[in-house]
Order: sequence, then C-alpha cells, then structure tokens
Amino acid sequence: MGRKNKVLPTLESVKITGMAAEGKALARTFVRPDDESPMVVFVPFAAPGDVVDIKLDKKKRSFAEGHIERIVTPSPDRITPLCTHFTVCGGCKWQHIPYRLQLEHKQTLVQDALERIGKIKLPEITPILGSKKVWRYRNKMEYTFSDKRWRTWDEVRSGITFDDSGHALGFHIPGAFDKVLHIRNCELQSEIGDKIRNFIFEYAENNNLSFYNLKENRGLLRTLMIRTASTGEIMVCVVFGEELNSGGYGLLEAIKLQFPTLTSIVYVINKKLNDSIFDQKIEVFSGNDYIEEEMEGLRFRVNAKSFYQTNSEQAYELYKVARRFAGLEESKSEKPLVYDLYTGTGTIANFIARNASKVIGIEYVPEAIDDAKLNSAVNNINNTLFYAGDMKDILTDEFIAIHGRPDVIITDPPRAGMHEDVIEVILRAAPEIIVYVSCNPATQARDLALLDGSYKVTDVQPVDMFPHTHHVENVVRLERR
Repeated sequence: MGRKNKVLPTLESVKITGMAAEGKALARTFVRPDDESPMVVFVPFAAPGDVVDIKLDKKKRSFAEGHIERIVTPSPDRITPLCTHFTVCGGCKWQHIPYRLQLEHKQTLVQDALERIGKIKLPEITPILGSKKVWRYRNKMEYTFSDKRWRTWDEVRSGITFDDSGHALGFHIPGAFDKVLHIRNCELQSEIGDKIRNFIFEYAENNNLSFYNLKENRGLLRTLMIRTASTGEIMVCVVFGEELNSGGYGLLEAIKLQFPTLTSIVYVINKKLNDSIFDQKIEVFSGNDYIEEEMEGLRFRVNAKSFYQTNSEQAYELYKVARRFAGLEESKSEKPLVYDLYTGTGTIANFIARNASKVIGIEYVPEAIDDAKLNSAVNNINNTLFYAGDMKDILTDEFIAIHGRPDVIITDPPRAGMHEDVIEVILRAAPEIIVYVSCNPATQARDLALLDGSYKVTDVQPVDMFPHTHHVENVVRLERR
C-alpha cells in the first residue's frame, strides 16, 4: 500500500515574531500537540506583530512552511500594499511593510549572515543606504505573452464567466513556467512602461495577433522587454516566436507611431524552446540598437542583451561606496593598479578608471566584455583592459605575472559567490585592499571566512537596490593583515 498523505493542521492565532530569508516571515509555535518544543514556521506575506491562522503546506523535522488563512489581528506596522497584483505576481514580497522596516530587516539579514556564516571579527556595520526612489525605480522589465491567462483563486471561486480572450501579457507565476498572470500595472517600472505594455496588449487583441502557447511553443508574440534610462531614453524589444508577418510589422509600426520619442525599437525572432535571447540576433526596427545611461559625465551604452544594474540611481550610490572603499575617490600621485573581477559590462571599471593607473576587468560573458570595451571607447578611456572567460581559468598566477600584482581588487560575483580557486589566486596576489560587492550576503560571508587568515574586514555598507523585495546588496572592505 502507498503511504497516505498526511493532512497538515491549521495553526490558530499564531503571532509572527520576525523576518527570515527569501522575504518570508517566521513564527515559533507548537505544530502538533505532542511536540516537545516550538518549531519555526515560515510564512510569506506576513508582518512581525501579526496574529494569524496558518495553514501548513509542508512540515520537515526542524521547520514548517505555511500560508496565512486568516489575519486575526493585523500588526500595527502592517500597511496597505500599493499594487493590485501583490501576493500573486511574486515580484514583491514586502509591500505590506513600511519601507523603514524593510531597511531594518535587510540590515539584520546582512548582520546575521556575516556573523552566523562568516564567524569573523567585524567592525560596526554602517546603517543601510536606502533608495531615494521607493516606487518606479526599475529600469528594465520583462513580460511574457501567453494564450492562456492565469486566473487567481479569487477569480476562479467568484463563479464569474469571463468574456475576455484569455490572453495575457505579464509575469510568470512563481514556480510555474506555463502560467502567466496578466498585468494591468506595475509600480516598480516608470509609468511609460505601463503605457507601452498596455498599448501593445490592446493592439495585439484588436488585431488578432497570436499569443504564445508556452506548452506547444507556437505563436507570434512571445516576450517583451522595456528598458528606460536615467537620461530619459527608452528601448522596446519585442520577441517573436515565429517569422515576422504583416501583423508583427504592423505592431512595430504602431508602437513607433504611438510613442514617437522612443530611442530604440528592436525585435528578435526566437524559435528555441527557451526564452533566452543571448544567442539570438537583435534586429533594429527604429532608432538605435542601444540606449545610454549617464553617471558623472560618463555615458554607458545599454543594448537589449546588456547587464546593467536595474536601479540606475541607486547603482550610482553603490558604485560610489565601492570607489570610496577602494581609496579611489581622489587622484593620487601614484595611481593604483586595479583588478575588477566579474566586471559585467565594465561599469565599475570605467567609473573608477580616471583614478587608477590601469583597470583590468574579467567577465564570463563575451558580449558583456564587448560592451565594456565599447563603453571605454565611447568615453575616451584608454587605461582599461578586458578579458572574457571563466574567472578561475583567466585569473591565474601566470595572468598576474603578466599584468602586474594588483594594489586593489574589486570583486562583484554572482549569487553563488567566488570559486575557491579564485580566492586562492587572490590570496597569492596579496592586494593591499579588496572590495567585495555582493548580492548574496550568505555566500559573501562564506568567502570572507576564507579570506580571514590574510585579510581583516574594516568596513561594511549594506545598500538597498530593490525596495519591496528581500534582496540586498552589501559592500565590504578588506585590508591585508
């Protein structure tokens, strides 16, 4: 006989006591009457101070997960979310919590990770640098077309007979590749982004353009990217799942006529099974194939494939922290040699180049390195060198012997952190200063522990790039012992 599924209980009147990883809140409570001690229960979209009934979804040995079935008493800190799609689309986790408390939770998240995982001596952590823009701060949004709209449980239970087409232009439901929630507004991108997306949806509906079927991989309209820049420039990139026909060309022409100030209208024909466009050709329909960001008089070209921090204004604040920690704020008689690891499109490298003798950037993605070189050329910067390849293969003792021992290393790795081989090379290179920029304090803490024998942490500065989400950046300065 197969094992019967256990029916998990509903926990009544449980007080939420804190915040945890991945943006979830937590409570400590007895799950079953025979439990010897309280168990940690993780609950999304709860606020510390809430008293709630929790329906358990999963129970492990040391913790459980559940969702709010009823708010018995709301927390005094709970606020009304601004977005009508909150809790459903999955993009924001904390719209129900005031921004000042979001910052407090992120500060605690950084401190807990560095202390609990790193287990190293730390200076006092500087208060987190909050974002001046709390809404409409994202410069890039990507949406998916679907011929089968995801209906919320409230819609399904309402018994309403829907008379719309059932098409969607919006976001994937978390954990479900084939379920797309139609979006009417998003409070994270600028208002022009909402206007462009809604216009494209209405045009497609009125002209009977086919929306993509995610299971059968067919349909004309596949995905949409909208990029805006602090300079006011805007890019629209429409990805088609089939060869362009008169309907597709008509859509592009309609976008151009409706929004004549767009800097760039580009398109891609992607017939692959996945949505990635990094191996696809970008075609220009109107304007340039890029938009430009600006920072301290420097211009950075951003194309459809480029990586650029998605909060432009806060990226500037982040880079200023990195520059200050690296000791590069002012020109010196002897300028340092700087290695910029995981350089991306070379934004930090070009940003600090004027105060360095040379900046050497390394990045895995060849197209990003092409962008980095282009951005140096556009800004008449001639003291940068960029190399593409796997970091552990490029950054070797031989590489350092050829290019010189760095005075400063700035490293900004992906969420997984740095490979141990890379850390070993850094330790042998023995720069005076390491500036470690991270989007994942947990893996950053692990790497700091590996550096601790030779380096001491002198400064820690959390930076919030993404209000209403649980994500946080953290910048650490290390000095050679």
